[in-house]
Amino acid sequence: MRALLLEADWSPRGDYKPTYKEEETHKTPMGSRVWRNPKLKLVEKSKPKPKGKQLLIKVKASGICGSDVHMYEFDNEGYMLYPGLTKLPVVIGHEFSGVVEEVGGEVSMFKPGDPVTAEEMWWCGECLYCRAGMPNHCENLEEMGFSVDGSHADYILVPEKYVWNISPILDYAKSEDKMYVLGATVEPVGVSYNAMFVRAGGFQPGSYVVVYGAGPIGLAAIALAKAAGASLTVVFDLVENRLKVAREMGVDYAFNIKKLYEEGVRPSDKVLELTDGYGADMQVEAAGNPSATLPEMERSLAVGGKIAWIGRADKTAPIFIERFQTRRAQIYGSQGHSGHMIFYNVIRLMASGKLDTSKMVTARFPLDRYEEAFNLLIKEKGHAKIQFKL
Repeated sequence: MRALLLEADWSPRGDYKPTYKEEETHKTPMGSRVWRNPKLKLVEKSKPKPKGKQLLIKVKASGICGSDVHMYEFDNEGYMLYPGLTKLPVVIGHEFSGVVEEVGGEVSMFKPGDPVTAEEMWWCGECLYCRAGMPNHCENLEEMGFSVDGSHADYILVPEKYVWNISPILDYAKSEDKMYVLGATVEPVGVSYNAMFVRAGGFQPGSYVVVYGAGPIGLAAIALAKAAGASLTVVFDLVENRLKVAREMGVDYAFNIKKLYEEGVRPSDKVLELTDGYGADMQVEAAGNPSATLPEMERSLAVGGKIAWIGRADKTAPIFIERFQTRRAQIYGSQGHSGHMIFYNVIRLMASGKLDTSKMVTARFPLDRYEEAFNLLIKEKGHAKIQFKL
């Protein structure tokens, strides 16, 4: 079978000292501190055989995540840009849908022919944090496409407990192809769902919701905000084509930050203008640029305002604590999408027609054109989501 493999050199930065376990396993929570000269290549691998509670899934659609791009990109010293958990070499990809081809002897919930997707966070279910209901912070966490082989391949092997049936989406999608397109977006939508409604506790219908970053996670946040009853949704980004997609997905206001600054207007000025000085009840950081976004979010907080932080960045940013105290506001750090019926609820929203993410998929490529697909995301930056069609 074909698989898109990422390789890199283990070469820790001078200011980063890996633990003994990291050195022994080459599995690190800080990829950008150790992996150098990343390279992607399409390889032939043996088709795996499912055992026990494993499912062999024929991949139908697999989305390229910003994390995939950051694993492929590197800084001026050659270090990978992605700052998270990694163990290389690995087949990348984690936003996917497919059909069950074969099951292990202990599988009880699925059968060949079932259309499915799966969680990217492979939690153990036994450590302290899993038992406390926090599987996204599992002490023994593996991540599909980062530390175990992922979905940019013809087939993927996934343990049963991470797999979800997407057949309910077919009633709305009307075609299997669209069902698989939507099914491959359940994971990124789940990331936004977790941040907004699990970690930050959601918002009351009628609230004002502002999103920084109109990539797939930000677009998912907009769609969820609309579905949950926000009376005003606003998004900021630097790329006009992404803002166009946001408008197509129903956002009320979409602003190009660069153009605003050229006019002498800050994003927070627009938020305060649109809310008559009230501010935003919930703000979602999906840009991964804290030094630029945090000051704007601080300045436009409603009393009791919440910031759901999703964007990843290996950097620090100043924070004006007094503002959070006087506005009774809070930042909620968030990662992952597991637990709390997140996948189940996202699938139900898609099946109902209240959440259609197909408009965020702006291009589809065969797997053997992976270089073209990645370069399109890196150089043009106008695409929201590119998927491989397998």
